[in-house]
Formats: sequence, C-alpha cells, structure tokens
Amino acid sequence: MITSAERLRRTLQQNELIIAPGAFDCLSAKAVEIAGFPALYMTGMGTSASRLGLPDYGLATMTEMVSNAHAISAAVQVPVIADADTGYGNELNMTRTIHEYERSGAAGVHIEDQVFPKRCGHLGGKQVIPRQEYIRKIAAAVEARRDPDFVIIARTDANAVIGFEEAIARANAALDVGADLALVEAPEDIEQMAEVPERVHGPCVLNVLIGGKSPLAPLAQVEEMGYRMVLLSDAMLGAAVHAYDSMMERVKRTTETLRFDQRFTPQELFKRLGSERWDALRPEVEDAETVSR
Repeated sequence: MITSAERLRRTLQQNELIIAPGAFDCLSAKAVEIAGFPALYMTGMGTSASRLGLPDYGLATMTEMVSNAHAISAAVQVPVIADADTGYGNELNMTRTIHEYERSGAAGVHIEDQVFPKRCGHLGGKQVIPRQEYIRKIAAAVEARRDPDFVIIARTDANAVIGFEEAIARANAALDVGADLALVEAPEDIEQMAEVPERVHGPCVLNVLIGGKSPLAPLAQVEEMGYRMVLLSDAMLGAAVHAYDSMMERVKRTTETLRFDQRFTPQELFKRLGSERWDALRPEVEDAETVSR
C-alpha cells in the first residue's frame, strides 16, 4: 500500500503547482479532501486557535500538535503537511519530533529557525537562532526520518529579522544538508516573492496569509515565479470564524422559531463524514429504531 509520504513525494515530482489549503481539524480537512486538492496543510495557527483557543505564540506543545496531525491524518487520505514549529528544542528534540510526526501519519513537516517560543511568521517581534544552529537542526531532522519519502520543508523567518540576503543563505544551506523544499517566510513585496525561487537552488514553498506581511498574488503568477507549493494557511480558518460569528449574531437577534438556511442536515453532514461506510457494518439496523432496555 502506498504511504501518505510516498503519495506526496510522487505529487512533488509532477510539474503542476501544489496548492495545500490550511486545515485545523478533521472537518476542515475533509473539506480539502472533498474539493480534490492534492495535499493539505495542518496549520499551527489553526491548531492553536481551534484546540487551545490561544494565539500562535508557540503555546502549543509538540504533543498537542502531533495529536492534531494524527487525528487529521486518520480522517483523510490526502497527504498532510504539518507545522512542526521549531522542532521544540535542540537536535535531540528535533529527532523525537520527526519520529512522532512520522508515527502520526503526516506526510511531511516544516521546521523554522525562530527561537522558542516562536510567533506567527506574519507578526512582528520575531527572533531567530544563529544560522549554524538552525542548519544543525535541519540536518538532524533529515537524519532522523525513518521513511525516506517523509518530506522535510526548511522554513526561515530571517527575512523580517536579519534581512533578505540572510534568508536566502539559510534556505540554500538547509537544502544543502538534505531538506526537500525551502520556505522563505513573509516576502515583503512582489519583487522579493519573485526573487526567492530565482536565488534558492531548490524547490520553494510560499506561505500565504490573508492580511499577512506578504502581498497576495494570483496563484497563476506564483506558479510562473517558479514556486513548487503554496500553503493557504488561514483561508478556511478565517472563513470559519466569520461564519461562527455571523451565525451567533443571527441566533442572538432571532425571537421566533429558529429557521436557518443551513446547507447540511445532520444526515447530509454524517454522509460527508462517511456514515454510509459505518452503516454498512450493521445493515440490518440501518433504518430501525432501537430501544435499549
């Protein structure tokens, strides 16, 4: 049976831009799968928000992040690329982090060079570790993987802290020690965005946040720039929060019987989540009313 990591690796060998929408729980992951995207991204921002109710300030532990990766990977067939933050420590911690994410069923991770606790890559106030320390951690991640198809994405936040030249240098150094792709976080303008794939000597990932530090460009233009993958980190999270607020405000204003234009009945929602497969396990009671005595 083909593994999730092998499926992602094969997708990377094709020529089309890989668009990986950000999912934060099993329900949002199902939406990515049903829409037919070739990969999904388990966003750290979304994980921290949905599971902990906390901002993306490095407050989620490795155990909590891996737990979410496991739940999402078990819920869908589409390969899951997971946020692994900074690896949660030095080279020793990085080794365990890779082992745990592999066991979770994720197809790959990205690892960044911020100090821990980190901050969302599109916020101010970030700090990064020295380049050599970062490269040692990436090398440890590459060495730690047991499945050679498991994808390692090296992310650098140096652009906003030390400068663009250092970010490019770190991306190339990470590729030199075995990272599969490089992610230069938060290019400041279209010119920087276009320059990354030109100067990084390996496949590049662009992380897109609505309202983030980078300009929003058409995905066709991003592909023309030479990017191999795009992570749509907060698109579904922002839409979900807006929908939550809109529905709650509607309920708050309603004084009559609740009648809403919900798209899914409970039965339709359960079907989306695979109820037919579960019903097939007990077909004799599918339409029966059961009373426990």
